[in-house]
Amino acid sequence: MSGPRRRSALLARLADRPAGSVRSAIVDDLRAIILYGEVPPGSAIPVDAVAAAFGVSRIPVREALMTLIGEGLVDHRVNGGYRVAMMTAGEFSEIYLVREALESAALRAAVERATEDDDRQARAALRALDVAIEGDDGGTAYHVESRRFHLALIRPCRMRRLLHMLESAWNMTEPLRPMSHLTAPERELLHSDHAGMLAAFLRRDADGLAHSCAGHHHRLQGFISELPQHTGLFAEGD
Repeated sequence: MSGPRRRSALLARLADRPAGSVRSAIVDDLRAIILYGEVPPGSAIPVDAVAAAFGVSRIPVREALMTLIGEGLVDHRVNGGYRVAMMTAGEFSEIYLVREALESAALRAAVERATEDDDRQARAALRALDVAIEGDDGGTAYHVESRRFHLALIRPCRMRRLLHMLESAWNMTEPLRPMSHLTAPERELLHSDHAGMLAAFLRRDADGLAHSCAGHHHRLQGFISELPQHTGLFAEGD
């Protein structure tokens, strides 16, 4: 994809923002745009144009971008400007290993602390995921609802720092939208794991849930390892 097309996608999402936005709003809006996946990894982030869209000077935009660099969502190169962060295929796999470890810990704690309201939210999340996979819109809705389902099982752990670390690791992979690059049969296989995860959660079966989660992650990591590595999805490197 060419540079201009990537820039226009970013700026189109910034249209109609209120002038004079504060730094926190700039961070939140840029983060949301990147995580939504419409601006692919490697897309340029033109500071002057972004500042104009927000009606601010370059300074708060640069400060916001520094925050997003710290979150692993933006890269900066000397004389090369800012861009949506890219990672190598190896780095991408590493992040998924981190996610698996954090999610497993969170799920064990969640089983101990979950309430009936948490059960209702988890069931609703699975129903929404069912609808998403039946719609087969190229994986966009499935990508969104899959994260919602996993979070519905994880949030009952009520462990703020653990949830923050898991969210940060999850966010790093969002710009690539891996679910959107899988085939419909691959997404269906992944979805087949979700019912077992929910059943174990409702039974308060920590070991069963951990086993189902591990199998789900291993299946996902296998699919990801087969994604094309020379089509712009990943940065070059080991």
